[in-house]
Amino acid sequence: MHRSAPRLSRILVCAAVPVMLVAAGCSSDSGDTKDTGSSTSPSGSGSAEPTVEPAKFSELPDACTSLGKKTITDLVPKAKTKGGTAGKSSDTSTRASCSWNGLDDNGVKGSQYRWLDVAFTRFDSDQSLGSGAERATAEFTKQVAKARAAEDAQKVAAAPAEGVGEEATAVTYDLKKTGEDFKYATVVARTGNVVVTLTYNGAGYAGAKTPSGADILKDAQKAAKEAVASVGTKDADDETSPSASASAKASDKSDDKDAEKNGDKDGAKSDDKS
Repeated sequence: MHRSAPRLSRILVCAAVPVMLVAAGCSSDSGDTKDTGSSTSPSGSGSAEPTVEPAKFSELPDACTSLGKKTITDLVPKAKTKGGTAGKSSDTSTRASCSWNGLDDNGVKGSQYRWLDVAFTRFDSDQSLGSGAERATAEFTKQVAKARAAEDAQKVAAAPAEGVGEEATAVTYDLKKTGEDFKYATVVARTGNVVVTLTYNGAGYAGAKTPSGADILKDAQKAAKEAVASVGTKDADDETSPSASASAKASDKSDDKDAEKNGDKDGAKSDDKS
């Protein structure tokens, strides 16, 4: 009887050993699973979203000064407002326009009427909408379609306008209004992320001869090329602002002073040697 107690204790201890080993094994497996899960977390396998191309132009020119005085005088000889009439815009950095019109009265020989309008539209690059250039290309297509669908237009024709921006289309048509025959030319051009739309038309009044459609188109293309060239000038002006010029001058003066000091030192060394 007395020997059976120690023996029973040994049996219970041995029986408990496998349970402890199983528990240890489960604990080890749990730790391995957790480590494996952390090494393949979704955050480590994500890829960055591609960015769109930055917009080329950040500003628009002043629409009423985008065409030179000589151009206005040639195209609208008797303009009512030489400086043009600016169109309404809530943000002139993205949308701006200006127009001129006038009647050149030649007495008994009749009168010549001319009307000129230039409009600029700029697009910023947007991650969800696309690059400024892509958005401007879509607007370019839209404006060409709009010009070709002018109400009551006759003899509508469209052709590429060479040498105007990165892409350009000239749309011509005839239109009868106020009892006179008008000749129209609209040139739509794109440069970078900016669309330029220039419309020029004319008519002869009081027996005056109707202007040539070819001449109206030629003048419109010339003016459109000038308007496109004005895009980006404001950005360039910002880079050469008075503050930037002052900084450059200060830098030049500093360089001059350093040169003078170095020159004095070199002169002193030369005197010592002699």
